[in-house]
Amino acid sequence: MNPAVSLYDTTLRDGTQAEGVNFSLQDKLRIAEKLDSFGIHYVEGGWPGSNEKDIAFFKAARKLKLKHAKLAAFGSTRRAHTSAAKDPQVRLLVAAQTPVVTIYGKSWLFHVKEVLRTTPDENLAMIADTVRFLKKHGREVIYDAEHFFDAYKDNSEYALKSLAAAAEAGADMLVLCDTNGGSLPGEVAEITKAVCTVFQNPIGIHSHNDGGLGVANALAAIENGATQVQGTINGYGERAGNCNLTSVIPNLQLKLKMPVVSEACLKHLVQLSMFVDDLANLRPDSRAPYVGESAFAHKGGTHVNAVSKSNHSYEHIPPELVGNRRRVLVGELSGRSNILLKARELGVELNPEDTEVRDILGQIKKLEHEGFEFESADASFLLLVRRALQHQKPSFELEEYHVSMRRNGDDAGICEATVKIKIGRHSAHTVAEGDGPVNALDGALRSALVKHYPSIRKVRLTDYKVRILDSKTGTASRTRVLIESTDGKTEWGTVGVSDNIIEASWQALVDSLEYHLLVHKRTK
Repeated sequence: MNPAVSLYDTTLRDGTQAEGVNFSLQDKLRIAEKLDSFGIHYVEGGWPGSNEKDIAFFKAARKLKLKHAKLAAFGSTRRAHTSAAKDPQVRLLVAAQTPVVTIYGKSWLFHVKEVLRTTPDENLAMIADTVRFLKKHGREVIYDAEHFFDAYKDNSEYALKSLAAAAEAGADMLVLCDTNGGSLPGEVAEITKAVCTVFQNPIGIHSHNDGGLGVANALAAIENGATQVQGTINGYGERAGNCNLTSVIPNLQLKLKMPVVSEACLKHLVQLSMFVDDLANLRPDSRAPYVGESAFAHKGGTHVNAVSKSNHSYEHIPPELVGNRRRVLVGELSGRSNILLKARELGVELNPEDTEVRDILGQIKKLEHEGFEFESADASFLLLVRRALQHQKPSFELEEYHVSMRRNGDDAGICEATVKIKIGRHSAHTVAEGDGPVNALDGALRSALVKHYPSIRKVRLTDYKVRILDSKTGTASRTRVLIESTDGKTEWGTVGVSDNIIEASWQALVDSLEYHLLVHKRTK
């Protein structure tokens, strides 16, 4: 496929400048391979002149068998009053042995005078000399005109001269950068169009998101002649971030009808987004367009009713096109359609004429009023439905539990829980210690169950959240506990609510294990 617009990913360089984002060498290699397999055309690996990790990356990357992407090293123009051949930073760009080198240079007179502290003519010489030196060494050269839109608005004549210096020296691509992220789409469109009438070189766009317009500005540039878009996966980047490729790619392909990756690759967009978040050790943005968990989630009763008749009524694209899925949420705003569709999603077919549907809806609204929340607790919702239909018999019954904590002097303290439950005609009475009262309670309950249900050993808690629902009452506040669990194959969420945090935790723990036992019985 020869796309009209090429994708240039700078997650491994510009993305790592984001607060809280840091990739190991192995992470960077894995991401480069994943970007290549997805269909990204250029992968910027880092700045070999800035740190040892990036030098090591380019050395290790020579062994990567990239099938699609071209690897790019990033750097700057040479220093003032020297030559590119003698500049150590420029020489390291050549030593990286990448087929592409991207350099940035100054296009704004303010930066030339106040940051570089050099003359306008010397800045133009720095651009031309560096491009010419890299071309002499056989590299494809992409020139990033830093702060170009601010520069153009300040002095368009000099801004264009800076591009001309790169173009005449042989640059393969001229990229207009909205480095401060403060330009508006109308400005970007007008300036990009003007540049495209002056230069025959391919023009690219590199936008930042400081005004919340990174994606909009990239699309504005493309609609006015740009043929390359630079950005990062999930919009990582300094300050408010870079143009988000997980939004730009589907907008180009599905809205502007400009294919940039194959349809098969596009279906892995959510997977790519989550992969990069995982390696960055960041929680995915659930509200991210296209790839977020909530991007195709429906909660309002009228919305869900409409979607049940036609998905297109409240969805701008079929979620499957980008590897996402439709989700129906249940809560106080729910209608009967929410219950029917959500139950079907979880494998329970309800008859809309049955009184149970009305009863379930009433029960959910009552529980939500008390503080329950089922949006992140599908497992608790399924158990509620099955109990209402009398399809769910408890796997065990609580007789009593007790939680205590003791502390001696400077000792950190020990929490202990005792659980007594009944499983059929058998009773189990166990004791466990833990790092806290909930951990101890969890351990005691598992110990009581594992003899009768060995699969319980596979279940572990992955997240535990506590929300105070009415903080004005202080320590007597009502508490909601959300628990996420996994058996190594699937994940599920459960909820508990009580004036007592231990009791709320117990409710969520019981639902978590009941759900696992239900699923385990189904798959045996």
